[in-house]
Amino acid sequence: MHILSWFIPAIEIAVIAVVVYYLLSFFWNTRTMDLLFGLLAVACIYALSIWLHLPVIEKLIHYFVSVAVVALLIIFQPELRLALSMLSVKGKKYREVTEFDKFLDSMAQSIYRLSERRVGALLVLENQDSLDEYANKAVIMNAYFSSELLESIFITTTPLHDGAVIIRGTTILSAATILPLADDSSQLSKSMGTRHRAGLGISQHTDALIVVISEETGKVAIARDGI
Repeated sequence: MHILSWFIPAIEIAVIAVVVYYLLSFFWNTRTMDLLFGLLAVACIYALSIWLHLPVIEKLIHYFVSVAVVALLIIFQPELRLALSMLSVKGKKYREVTEFDKFLDSMAQSIYRLSERRVGALLVLENQDSLDEYANKAVIMNAYFSSELLESIFITTTPLHDGAVIIRGTTILSAATILPLADDSSQLSKSMGTRHRAGLGISQHTDALIVVISEETGKVAIARDGI
């Protein structure tokens, strides 16, 4: 019993630490990071209200959280879907590493490095809807995906950087791809450029998953199904 008295809390702390680590590593440099800091501030205020016995503030936070949870699930549905898929891939580390696992790791590293260096990029990951209509008007590559190739495409001194890269499976299908702009540009801030509008636009017309890296801030945005 003495061992269980500290062993079970230790397991709980370890599980919470792992969850927090994966959340921070996934959302770092994305629009969600500011939100996470805001939620942390709310949690601190809530803990303080309990400690100081402030029932009114405690009830207000309860109401806020109940509404916020539903709103967040709707607003950040694409990020949550991608985060869950990434966690499922991480869970395969004790299994045989497949070609697709290597591709996902390589792409994640590329996105991180491009974000760190503030290199603007637009990635379109094909799903069920064919993207041949757009790829055929671009520079066809049909090259096996590698982080070095992807990063070299978006370097501003190369002729292929101005446009999107379409990825089919583990293959870079095309580069310098011109995409349709968003139908409803009011969904985006006026400060956002063509890259973000094109990313939202192609997500409105297909079921592809879009990853946009801002050249100005290095932040990573994800779009799917027009959101």
